[in-house]
Amino acid sequence: MKRRNFLKTSSVIAAASLLPGKLLLADSQKSIGLQLYTIRKDINQDLEGSLKRVAEIGYKTVELASYDKGKFYGKTPAEFKSMLADLGLHALSTHNGVSPDNIQQIAEDAATLGVEYLTLPYLGNNQRKTLEDYKNLCDQFNQYGGVCRQAGLKFAYHNHAFEFEMMDDQVPYDILVENTDPGLVSFELDLYWIKKAGFEPVDYFKKYPGRFSMWHVKDMDPATGKFTEVGSGNIDFRSIFENRKTSGLEHFFVELDFTEGSALESIKISFDYLNKAEFVI
Repeated sequence: MKRRNFLKTSSVIAAASLLPGKLLLADSQKSIGLQLYTIRKDINQDLEGSLKRVAEIGYKTVELASYDKGKFYGKTPAEFKSMLADLGLHALSTHNGVSPDNIQQIAEDAATLGVEYLTLPYLGNNQRKTLEDYKNLCDQFNQYGGVCRQAGLKFAYHNHAFEFEMMDDQVPYDILVENTDPGLVSFELDLYWIKKAGFEPVDYFKKYPGRFSMWHVKDMDPATGKFTEVGSGNIDFRSIFENRKTSGLEHFFVELDFTEGSALESIKISFDYLNKAEFVI
């Protein structure tokens, strides 16, 4: 290398060394998660190959969406944890349908897997017919949270749009947040579904600060209102991420419930957008 070029390169490196670490090593430091439901079709065809591709794209963490008879994606908790570790991935949360009858077993299996959160992803129609149903669910959520805490986990609830549909001049989602113990119950806010319901994520961060420890990051096509790759729609992610501290954010996961084309390509587009966005740290 010529002396002039050497000095120029050295000065650039020296200047870069003075920058905050997150700027200098942004590509390697961002922990962007993926909800594996997004690539469920690929996983059904090739579990290990699909997870390998997730890691190759750059995702570091995942949230699970398959559990049956004590196994995650057909593997024991220990087996699946090992598979993820071999690929450089770590499961932070698992979506499970829980009930008073199975919460203990699922919590134990989730603890063996090594996740932080056991997350309830959905409420059936028969569980949410009235406001009284939602109030009863609050008691259940607190109980689930207690079981999870004993197992070394945290319990969370993931929303769709129906929780924001007014009942007797009240928003059912507000009942869930206001009547659950913050020490036992967290919320995974789905950014698409709350917007779909006509509400703003940041308004909820400010209304209930610290309650939203996880997010599902997905975007909305302005023309159709359908799911689209993160960064390709009309959701203002900058303002949302700028209020992450108010939210209480710990982890976030890319998720697309449905994709028009290849789900693996969609999660790459979404990852690349978030990885390059300076407001995502």
